[in-house]
Amino acid sequence: MNHFDKQKLRKQILQQMDGCNYATDEDIYREIDRAILREGHVCYGTLPEKKDLREQLFYSIRGFDILEEYLKDEDVTEIMVIGASRIFVEKNGRLERTESSFSGEEEVYRLIDQMLAPTNRIVNEVSPIVDGRLPDGSRVHIILPPISLEGPAITIRKFQKGGMTMEKLIDFGEFPAALAEILGTLVRSRYNILISGSTNSGKSSLINALAGHIMPDERIITIEDSAELQFYHVENLVRLETRNANVEGMNEITMNDLIKASLRMRPTRIIVGEVRGAEAVSMLQAFSTGHNGSFSSIHANACRDALLRLETMVLMGMDMPLRAVQGLIASSIDILIHLGRLPSGRRKILEISELLGFDGTDYRMNPLFRYQLKKGEQGNLQLVNEIVDNERLLSYGEFDNYKNALERFDGNEQKV
Repeated sequence: MNHFDKQKLRKQILQQMDGCNYATDEDIYREIDRAILREGHVCYGTLPEKKDLREQLFYSIRGFDILEEYLKDEDVTEIMVIGASRIFVEKNGRLERTESSFSGEEEVYRLIDQMLAPTNRIVNEVSPIVDGRLPDGSRVHIILPPISLEGPAITIRKFQKGGMTMEKLIDFGEFPAALAEILGTLVRSRYNILISGSTNSGKSSLINALAGHIMPDERIITIEDSAELQFYHVENLVRLETRNANVEGMNEITMNDLIKASLRMRPTRIIVGEVRGAEAVSMLQAFSTGHNGSFSSIHANACRDALLRLETMVLMGMDMPLRAVQGLIASSIDILIHLGRLPSGRRKILEISELLGFDGTDYRMNPLFRYQLKKGEQGNLQLVNEIVDNERLLSYGEFDNYKNALERFDGNEQKV
């Protein structure tokens, strides 16, 4: 069956159903079978071809059309649509072009409508950029012409079913098990952690995994542009998500608004999915005023670069002396973790540093771990120093656990 046949059948099925959006899956399959049976007299296809067409028609009506195949593939982590003719996926860390395509841009726009309908978000020529999420939690980013010169562009970031855990990251080879134990002691001891890295370096995955060490009786507030963090063991969890302005340009809810609101919700910890702009001021103030053990992430090229980017973001949102900004950052962040990708595309923790303060001219940093890439894809995550500010480890009874985990880490060859 070609694209024309598929779209003709789809229109016939919708006409038979009177465009009803409340039909059950069984109702839809029943109408699809009837349409294929009628069409079978003129379009002879094998039984497997008809079965494949049946699924394609169902997904074009109830699901996400030809993208369903990639949404169901657990090895695919990202899906990229460029216009009607090009679909790329990231699979096992590698980008590849698929053989799939849409019949025309009207099909892409129809798919966009289906994606955004449950999110209550709007994208059009006036507001051509939007973020949202799919029912399975995957994040979707859409850009329309005239901003996108190649036609509508869709990017879908998929997430692990059941949430990301330390065990899964260890299985993926992102870091050794002994390091997971060390990070767990820091989370339980309520150090404020800032995670940096490039796009798709695994920042959200690591936040999800770190959150597994949060005690179940804590009250957690998560703040994101598009909700993607998934915590399953914490009952007292409030997830907040920004809202775009309406067509009149009103009623926007920003990250800054949500961070300020979260402070009145008695959080134990505040987790800001990603800090990108002026909301950095509110985030740092929250971190430095009693909400110890909070996390956030930032786009940066190294731990020190993350601090410099934070400076710029704070100055975007508040007119204050640079020295005061640097002092605020130094009093708010305890641990920096930098993520990256090897040439093969594999994700790794490349650097972990402790922020000890600001001496008036520069940040005082204590490098804890550093990844040393050797020949080919072999490398070592090396222990550089022990943590200096161990007061919280002692206060929360984690110091012995931390020391034991360090011994296990240092006592094994950490080739990852």
